[in-house]
Amino acid sequence: MKIISTHSYARAGLIGNPSDGYHGRTISIIVRNFRAEAVIYEWPEIEIMPTPQDQCRFSNLNEFLTDVSQNGYYGGMRLVKAAIRRFADYCDRKNIEIPNQGFSIRYNSNIPRQVGLAGSSAIVTATFRALCAFYEIEIDENVLPGLIMSVETHELGISAGLQDRVAQVFEGLVFMDFDKNYMAEHGHGRYERLSPECLPPLFIAYQSDFAEGSEIFHNDIRRRYDAGETKVIQAMDRIADLAMLGRQALAERDYKTLGALMNENFDLRRSIYNLNPKHVAMVERARGLGLPAHFAGSGGSIIGFSEDPGMFPLIEKEFSKERCKVIRPEI
Repeated sequence: MKIISTHSYARAGLIGNPSDGYHGRTISIIVRNFRAEAVIYEWPEIEIMPTPQDQCRFSNLNEFLTDVSQNGYYGGMRLVKAAIRRFADYCDRKNIEIPNQGFSIRYNSNIPRQVGLAGSSAIVTATFRALCAFYEIEIDENVLPGLIMSVETHELGISAGLQDRVAQVFEGLVFMDFDKNYMAEHGHGRYERLSPECLPPLFIAYQSDFAEGSEIFHNDIRRRYDAGETKVIQAMDRIADLAMLGRQALAERDYKTLGALMNENFDLRRSIYNLNPKHVAMVERARGLGLPAHFAGSGGSIIGFSEDPGMFPLIEKEFSKERCKVIRPEI
């Protein structure tokens, strides 16, 4: 029996987010500390195996509330189903004939849920990789992120940007330019792998108790942007520019400038979003240590750095006051 196992890592936005959904630019890293996995093998029927994140039976109310806090209301089952649907649609559009072979597929993930580390898109990416390997189909890495994003935007009606999916497909440290005209002509953005060696010593702090779904986080800004609100449009344009400047600062290892750009990124975000005060407090706690920081994604986690690696124990101690976990991202 052919058994295939694939995976996809968590993602953290370094600078430029959330302009990816607004024809902007971003720089993101892969966080190998956490990952989603998919396992697929031949089976008489099509079988999608639930995981503990998809449970619907609970011993008491507290267990139910804890599950909802950690996994949301839907778990990952809908993501796997929608991914299979989009994969089949893609093959049909491209006239790729796939055998009518049944399979069993399951997923597992240790990515903290709903804290902006791209846990949902990691499940979809791992599922797509599993299906491609199972049917021996190759999809261009420039095209694949958009296909993965369409699982959530087209199938599930969740607002999402390309940043997560590009980072998870390309891995490492990635610069992304989502120029509107270029994307209209090519069907994807400009994506470039950068050397992780140019990065300063990073840290990520997160607290799952602060979780907030990205579909909730993004929707109001999308409405305001589409309505032509000047403040929102100007902020997104400037945030996109910060990614270009950040790319140059990384190339020159100018961490003072990089830190200032990250701080400006967060301040611009705060100027147009109604942010969760608990999320903001995480950034302020880093700034209290004299460290630059901003959201790693849609809220619930932050990314920052200290040029002195010896500060990491102090960072851990300080964030423990907010009941936050702190990691050094493996890129």
